[in-house]
Amino acid sequence: MKSTLVFGASVRPDRYSNLAIKRLVENNIETTGFGLREGVVAGVPIKTTLNGFAGQHTITLYMNPSRQKAFYDDIIRLTPERVIFNPGTENPEFYKLLEDEGIKVEVACTLVLLATGQF
Repeated sequence: MKSTLVFGASVRPDRYSNLAIKRLVENNIETTGFGLREGVVAGVPIKTTLNGFAGQHTITLYMNPSRQKAFYDDIIRLTPERVIFNPGTENPEFYKLLEDEGIKVEVACTLVLLATGQF
């Protein structure tokens, strides 16, 4: 099972991270959430600390590049197999850091990947 951490998760229903959580859950993918505010989406708690997130297969980013910088080391320490950079999160500087650690970088839309069976 590909456990997935939605990084930049939001309880706001108009946010793509919110929709991603719902679609991941609908696709029976083990899902966790990290965001700036606590809450729950589709039964998935959104935490504001990164404690307990080790062992994630995928991190799907919903945080703009300027905010990502503060989390580079944290994300690398979680040692995911891949990090998905959704539209608006593209960050070549971070791609290189991840690839240097053997972490696969995917520039794609999680919602499209799920809808087309490519997740």
